[in-house]
Parts: sequence; structure tokens; C-alpha cells
Amino acid sequence: MAGIFDEANMRQVLEPCIPEGETLAAGIHGITLQVNRKKTSYFDVYVGVTEHYLLVAECEERKHLTAAYPNLPDLRKTVAEDIGVCFPFSGIQSCAVKKGMMGAVNCSITFRDGGFLKLQLPKRGGLGGGMPHHAEYREAILARLAPFQD
Repeated sequence: MAGIFDEANMRQVLEPCIPEGETLAAGIHGITLQVNRKKTSYFDVYVGVTEHYLLVAECEERKHLTAAYPNLPDLRKTVAEDIGVCFPFSGIQSCAVKKGMMGAVNCSITFRDGGFLKLQLPKRGGLGGGMPHHAEYREAILARLAPFQD
């Protein structure tokens, strides 16, 4: 689990999600809480922003079930399958930001197409200093979502 709290790993995971012509401005480790209004979903994700897009990608592929039970299919959807990974800011209708536990911030994002995503942005980027810019990047992400706050 410590590997997910690494900026280099985060950049490697988010890089393929970035639309052509865009540059990653900030990225942090976060957690999905819901991927639509009815489905609770807890995945470790990287949340990033470019000038025009919000990015959400799972930190790691889920391999543990496949390795332990090769004949048992993993029918759980991924975050990408449920909602996608790249969202234009122009598609965001609103964003409600509330304080969570231990300094975390919960962001409930409603999209113009009816989609919904609830993310938790932790106060800290894990132990060991693998994400030294976490606080700065979290503030940059929240600032980018601020125009959509209710």
C-alpha cells in the first residue's frame, strides 16, 4: 500500500489519462466514496487536474483476486468502467465540499450529464514523504473546483 503514496507512481498512472495538449497541474492520492448516487465505492485513486480537466484514476490494478483465485472472475467494476477517468470542467454542474474526518475534505461532484462522483481528499499524503507536494496540490485541486461550489 505504501507504493500508492508516491508522486512518481501517481504521474505514471495519470499520464495516460491526460488529454493531448494538457499538462498535469496537480495530483494527489484520494479515495472514491460514491461513483453514482446509489453505489458506494471505496477505491484508492489519484485525483489530478489540468487546465481544463479533472482526472480520477485507480492507483493500482486489482490483482489480488486474480492471483489467489485464477478461475474466479472479478466482476467488480473499476472506477474507469463506472464513471470514466477524464472529466472536462465544463461538464461539472456543481461541487459540494464538506469537512471529513481527520482533516480530509469530501467533494460531491454533480455532472451536467447526470453523473455523480464523491471523492475524499485526505489532509496528508501518506507516511514516508513519498508525496511531498500533497498539501499544495490538494489546495490547487480544491481551488480548481471552487467555481462549482454551491
